[in-house]
Amino acid sequence: MDIVDRIIISEEEIQARVRELGEAISRDYAGKTITLLCVLKGGLMFLCDLAKHITQPVAYDFMSVSSYGDATETSGVVRIVKDLEESIEGKHVLIVEDIIDTGLTLSYLLNNLHSRNPASLRICTLLNKPENRRVEIPIDYVGFEVPNAFLVGYGLDFKQLYRNIPFVFVPKKELIENL
Repeated sequence: MDIVDRIIISEEEIQARVRELGEAISRDYAGKTITLLCVLKGGLMFLCDLAKHITQPVAYDFMSVSSYGDATETSGVVRIVKDLEESIEGKHVLIVEDIIDTGLTLSYLLNNLHSRNPASLRICTLLNKPENRRVEIPIDYVGFEVPNAFLVGYGLDFKQLYRNIPFVFVPKKELIENL
């Protein structure tokens, strides 16, 4: 079964924009070491591609938070599934996120991380869905503004599948109904 209803952002568009974001981050963090904090699992592909284009020294750390489960819309209840391995106190931290939707998950995460006293805390998201925002989030780097639709691919999943597809798409309704 063909799973793609329509492609929202092509692989080429993603790679070009990720390069631009990496260049901007490199300029903004000149002379500093950056801790790239990847929000798993969706942010992993974006982190890997983005880091290739950052010329400043970077360290990686990972968190996993959950607010969706297997649903296509957030539950609003956020929990930390995997916490950081290293302290971020005094470090320049850049949160690398796949998509910011309602803002509820990231708002919780920001409050949690600010309490750990980083030198700076910024956000880089590949996809921004402002139409669905419930909590305003200060986003420093945005790859693309996207429509209020259920999106899959390039790290975004449906029931843990299709993260490996190199573009972002709206899946066919039959896919969602049949899985």
